[in-house]
Amino acid sequence: MTARTAQLKKNNHVRRSFGDQVINVVTYIVYAIFAFVCVYPFYYLVINSISANNLSERGKVLFYPMEIHFKNYENLGQIPGLTDAALMSVYRTVAGTLLTVIVAAFLGYMFTRNTLWKRKLWYRFVVITMYFNAGIIPWYLAMKTLGMTNNFLGYILPTCIQPFYIILCKTFCESIPPALQDAAEIDGAGTLRIFFSIMLPVIKPILATIAIFAAVNQWNAFQDTLLLMRDKKLHTLQFVLYQYITQASSLKSVISSSSTSSSIAAALATSATATSIRMTVTVVVVFPVMMIYPFFQRFFTKGIMIGAVKG
Repeated sequence: MTARTAQLKKNNHVRRSFGDQVINVVTYIVYAIFAFVCVYPFYYLVINSISANNLSERGKVLFYPMEIHFKNYENLGQIPGLTDAALMSVYRTVAGTLLTVIVAAFLGYMFTRNTLWKRKLWYRFVVITMYFNAGIIPWYLAMKTLGMTNNFLGYILPTCIQPFYIILCKTFCESIPPALQDAAEIDGAGTLRIFFSIMLPVIKPILATIAIFAAVNQWNAFQDTLLLMRDKKLHTLQFVLYQYITQASSLKSVISSSSTSSSIAAALATSATATSIRMTVTVVVVFPVMMIYPFFQRFFTKGIMIGAVKG
């Protein structure tokens, strides 16, 4: 009887193991297909940016690069104002992300404090802006009246208060035991001391999550440049990309005319195409975001889950 029971258990274990293996294989296949669908668009951009431009123009490059070269990336330096635009994008991304994170964290924390005067009223006043928008024209008139045209502050001040980020921080702060704040208050710490010394270190996961969202939004933004900035020194990389995409038919001549040597101009005129420039510039724009994300990924899941659902 004991041997039979052991044999049955062994058979059941084998069956479960085989079923688990089948499920694992199917799961891996499904996730591999899903990962391919997600990664392929960026992969397509990369292989087209390093392949022969005439083949890329005709849509011949689909799954692997053909006649690999890197002249397209060398030619990017000859596009007028691209370097300055890239630096401006970096400046606005860093400054805008830091300001947005600090404001969201502080307001989210303050909305959990019962000592804040009319706390619920101010919180609802902030949240209601998620559902009502005056439109582009009133927004532009307001920015112009406030002196935000041709002003670097026009990039970071209008976006520093984001209701969604504030809600995430508020919910995260509510999950922290009140005993931490009570102990600090007993020791004589004020509101700012509690916020910077206690709350900020504790809510790092949600801050990293908000930093990802804010940085991507700042890096990809171009509409505010289009509406507010006339000074070319304040143009961002994304705005330059937008201009080039909308004027793709003239990109080749723009690059050729920017060359200092007639031989270089002739070489570019025969090699550069609108498609190759579009692909190359898009890779340059997307690449920094993809490189930054892995450093914050370990905070992302924990931050968004705790910040979105009150336990």
